[in-house]
Amino acid sequence: MTNGTTGSSLRLAFIGYGEVGQLFGRQFARQPGVSVTAYDLKLDRPETAASLQGVAAADGVRLAGSAAEAAREAEIVFSAVTASSTRDVAEQALACLAPGQVLFDLNSASPSTKASCGALLAGRGLAYVEGAVMAPVAEPGIGVSILAGGVAAGAIAGRLNPMGMAIRVVSDTIGRASATKLCRSIMIKGIEALIIDSARASAAWGVSDDVFASLAATFPGQDWAHLARLMDGRVARHGIRRAAEMREAAQMLAELGLSPALGEAIADAHERRVRNPVEPKSPD
Repeated sequence: MTNGTTGSSLRLAFIGYGEVGQLFGRQFARQPGVSVTAYDLKLDRPETAASLQGVAAADGVRLAGSAAEAAREAEIVFSAVTASSTRDVAEQALACLAPGQVLFDLNSASPSTKASCGALLAGRGLAYVEGAVMAPVAEPGIGVSILAGGVAAGAIAGRLNPMGMAIRVVSDTIGRASATKLCRSIMIKGIEALIIDSARASAAWGVSDDVFASLAATFPGQDWAHLARLMDGRVARHGIRRAAEMREAAQMLAELGLSPALGEAIADAHERRVRNPVEPKSPD
């Protein structure tokens, strides 16, 4: 991986300026010698552009008018969009990137989607690295655990880890990092879906204390009431994005010859929490 900048400076770009793009962009932009540019589809709509412009101005991030403009001269281009747009960004990268630049795909897409994106860029001699973000990013920020795959993954880790990232290279093969994330997500997001329905029904019946006490007796060491509140808050804020991730997990299951029904059901549950925030009626 070549550096398109001089000295120790580093140019980064983000395609997608949502939660990850804003948090990572802010933390990178505060580091000496680092410049950050970002583009998001929301910048094309006046009703959503203003808020992004305010965030970027406060954080020292330059906003671009297109993905191509954002990626121009950047050494590393982060793809941080919704899972369903993963392939779109990779296709745009064919026209945006030049040899020496790397597309670092952080999206929660299926292994097959990541593999197809990697093959697409490799066919044009362009570098692609898959990244699998293994935990919520809010607290650790750029220090969140990220698994990486691809022949350029080691170079990416070597460039970014000294700046505070926690990238662990798991394979030269695209797909394994994303498979690890999505297999974990079936468990984590499945538990979130279960505990939210259990907690809401328990509250409606007025039996929350007994239910949580019983769970604590079965699974010692866990504060189930706190966990229920924590998970409910996460899903209420990010349920649509998490549902999209679970549909990618369902796709992975189907491609393995397994039933995608559980993954789809978890996705539906997360969407329901966002679309139906009203607490259930008491049976009384």
